[in-house]
Amino acid sequence: MTSTNDAPRRRDAPPDDARLADLGYTSEFRRDMSLWANFSLGFTYLSPVVGIYTLFASSLAIGGPPMIWSLVIVGAGQFLVALVFGEIVSQYPLTGGIYPWARRLWGRRWAWMTGWVYLVALLVTIASVAYGAGPYLSAFLGIEVSTWNTILCALVILGVALAVNMGGTRALAVVAIIGFVAELVGALAVGGWLLLTERHHGLGVLFDTFGAGSESGYFVAFLAAGLIGIFQYYGFEACGDVAEEVPDPTRRIPKAMRMTIYVGGAAATFVCLALLLAVPDFGAVITGADADPVMNVLTAAFGPVGVKVVLGVVLLSFLSCALSLQAAASRLLYSYARDDMIVFSRAFRKFSAARHIPPNALLVAALVPAVIVLGSIVSEDALIKIVSFAVLGIYLGFQMVVLAALRARVRGWRPAGPFTLGRAGLAVNVAALAYGVLAILNMTWPRTPDAPWYDNYLVALSGLVVIAAGLVYLLVVRPYDKGDAPAGDAIPQEVAR
Repeated sequence: MTSTNDAPRRRDAPPDDARLADLGYTSEFRRDMSLWANFSLGFTYLSPVVGIYTLFASSLAIGGPPMIWSLVIVGAGQFLVALVFGEIVSQYPLTGGIYPWARRLWGRRWAWMTGWVYLVALLVTIASVAYGAGPYLSAFLGIEVSTWNTILCALVILGVALAVNMGGTRALAVVAIIGFVAELVGALAVGGWLLLTERHHGLGVLFDTFGAGSESGYFVAFLAAGLIGIFQYYGFEACGDVAEEVPDPTRRIPKAMRMTIYVGGAAATFVCLALLLAVPDFGAVITGADADPVMNVLTAAFGPVGVKVVLGVVLLSFLSCALSLQAAASRLLYSYARDDMIVFSRAFRKFSAARHIPPNALLVAALVPAVIVLGSIVSEDALIKIVSFAVLGIYLGFQMVVLAALRARVRGWRPAGPFTLGRAGLAVNVAALAYGVLAILNMTWPRTPDAPWYDNYLVALSGLVVIAAGLVYLLVVRPYDKGDAPAGDAIPQEVAR
């Protein structure tokens, strides 16, 4: 994609290209991604199986069965965010999503910081998904589940995802649809079978803590266990990250975002419910005697042979999620580079004309997560720490855009795309921001007073380090002074003056 700020608009250009030219760009991408492929990308990024299987054991141990209600609460909050994003992408259907949206709504400096926080979080999220897949791949291969085997398996997941992404948009779309179908069918089949054959409890357990949180008080425990819901409900924004690869993006992408929340949220809740009712002894999970309830439940339900099939579907879900994340991160980095907003921009905006992908940006989206995975060797609970920071960074990036939208709206911005919330827009925007701030406070609140201070405040400290590093780069290098792409033009000029 190249800037066309000084180029005249072609009268014979297709509507999507003409709209893009009005926004200041021409695209090198091919619009090979249908509505269903775009939705599948968001669904596999959100990934009910990945989100639930990764944190089910830890959330159940912390909060007991009622932790499932965090999926409902967070789902409602993130739906508000998805509505705000839908309005923005409907007006600004640009590759990279978070960064160009913030650029048009607020300005260059705010956009740079928003994109920086979101990019780092995306790269860490890729690492968390690959690392979370490690134990399942080890079990599938029949090898010992150890730290080093988990790391090696995670690197394999990253490599396979990169290979698929290097095949181009069409390959990404095909695998995303396959991943969506396999994950949804697998989730329904596995969950249904568990409810039919391994159900040990009634629905009343969803309101019984079984002693969880008895030391700190249950509300505190529920908030901590709610990380499973917070980790689950993002990915819908990926639909907008590939906006220039989707025909009629101003209408299709807002719809795909909402579909991701509806279908992904319902599937995640169903998977979690089926697993909960199949756990024979909640007390054993809460005390740590049953450290891997997911594998124990699956083995009991399907036996050693059947569990291999289930694990195959689970691994396909993790792989689809990783490749969707890589695609989103690479498009964001490419969007930065096309505006000359980051070091090595020339390399990162390099584009493969044959495959219609930014290959160097994709390499970064695989190599940086690989380094993070290798670094996990120094931590005893690496997964929780990686996931905690990843989610914090994603939420910070989200809320920086939501705040930018609210600021622009108060100053006169009126969403001008085909999808708008009308008079409800302001109220939804305010509610989305309030929800996001509360979620961020929940993630950063220290809950381990007996641990060293740096461990107790690890999530907040990691977020501050990323923001501080970004501010130093912003002030010293001044990347916002480079490039001539439009910025801050959402607010009518007569109002801004």
